[in-house]
Amino acid sequence: MSILEPLARTGRLLRRLPVLGLMALFAILTAMPAAASEADLVLPDLSNPNITFFGMTGHNLLLGGLGVCVLGLLFGLVMYTQLKNMPVHRSMREISELIFETCKTYLVTQGKFILLLEVFIGIVIFVYFYTLRGFDLAKVITILAFSLIGIAGSYGVAWFGIRVNTFANSRSAFASLRGKPFPTYAIPLKAGISIGMLLISVELILMLGILLFVPRDYAGPCFIGFAIGESLGAAALRIAGGIFTKIADIGSDLMKIVFNVKEDDPRNPGVIADCTGDNAGDSVGPTADGFETYGVTGVALISFITLAITDKVATNYEELQIKLIVWIFAMRFLMDFMSGCSYFINEAISKAKYAGMKFFDFEQPLTRLIWIAAILCISTSFGMSWLLIGDISFTKIVKDAPVITALPSLWWQLATIISCGTLAAVLIPEFTKVFTSSHSKHVHEIVTASREGGASLTILSGLVAGNFSAFWKGMLIAGLMGGAYFVSMYQLHDVLGAYAATFAFGMVAFGFLCMGPVNIAVDSY
Repeated sequence: MSILEPLARTGRLLRRLPVLGLMALFAILTAMPAAASEADLVLPDLSNPNITFFGMTGHNLLLGGLGVCVLGLLFGLVMYTQLKNMPVHRSMREISELIFETCKTYLVTQGKFILLLEVFIGIVIFVYFYTLRGFDLAKVITILAFSLIGIAGSYGVAWFGIRVNTFANSRSAFASLRGKPFPTYAIPLKAGISIGMLLISVELILMLGILLFVPRDYAGPCFIGFAIGESLGAAALRIAGGIFTKIADIGSDLMKIVFNVKEDDPRNPGVIADCTGDNAGDSVGPTADGFETYGVTGVALISFITLAITDKVATNYEELQIKLIVWIFAMRFLMDFMSGCSYFINEAISKAKYAGMKFFDFEQPLTRLIWIAAILCISTSFGMSWLLIGDISFTKIVKDAPVITALPSLWWQLATIISCGTLAAVLIPEFTKVFTSSHSKHVHEIVTASREGGASLTILSGLVAGNFSAFWKGMLIAGLMGGAYFVSMYQLHDVLGAYAATFAFGMVAFGFLCMGPVNIAVDSY
């Protein structure tokens, strides 16, 4: 087992945890007494001149955030160009191009399948919203159009991811011929961070485009269509990619057993299929999945804020909505920027420490990258929360007179809740390594069981380690969510009442994704 498997497992787990939390979030939303759904959302006016941030309206501040997202997009494209221009042996380049051409065939076939699924899903959308909900035709067409945009987003970043990784594969192999391990660490990580930065930047550009340039009464249908599309694309690419890689791998193994040809022997016709399967399962699926999870989290939080904070909560409810929505998106693109900074900081440290070494543990620089990103993101969450919502307050009518209640502690309480999710991204790898690292005592026990017992003893030993690992990570997650619940019972509860804990759990999911580019980079690595 690779020493990096704990980090890869962590990346896969982090993508699923927000989805589970958001399922609960949407379940609560549907149970709320408000007679509305995500498709009925009317977003607040972010251009309101009476509600400003650093002297700017929320609309203008988020326009500046678009600039940060464009920088992230350029970052990914520059990394892509650097990888493409790296030296590589002609034979290695030919093999990687052959693998990419096979991957293209896979992606084109998947694209046709997804569009076929979209036809059926589109019929369901049309019947539900036009016939059952009575939406006008223009809104239904908007939902369908943005579902196609969501599919294009998931599909596009998956295509970019597989192109970058097939570049990096051959360049890493060629660099390894020099006998130095550092390039074989640095090249794959560069590929991973380029995918992560471009993925998050594209996601934010699309969502900010809806938020800033689509009429407020149409933003809800746009968001729900976008979420449906990216979820459909990610589900097909993730599940099919995972199954594809297993079938290709087993097929290659069977050739090895039946014809006594090694798994990676050029005479084994399953080699290219196996490599394509690895790219499909470990690049296409995770990339599309990460795009979908990041987007659906944003849609869920916007939906919650708009549906839960109404005139029943406060007379200045629109001000609260604007401040929280702007705060969430400002945090997102700033943490995207911090993830890029953490990569450069870690790369400088790693190059100075490992560039001339013949041997080093690849877990160390990858773990340090996660810690640096976490420290920067947590610091950003507290600093920007104080700047953006440090003066937030709500107004209620009590005995026909307005009563203004300041919320001086809400900024650090929300930042603390987000930090619970961010901490999980750091602590889960540490908990995982205890049970799956090549240095783990549990792994050594399984090796001993394999040497001294049969296959059944090995399986039992693995199950024991796996169950303990799941238990302790479950306790960790429960503890962090419990901490978020405890914090939500203070000033957040004053605003949202019974829904404060639900919003807190959604913000924990938000915290899980704060280091999105770094998590995707490590997993893609």
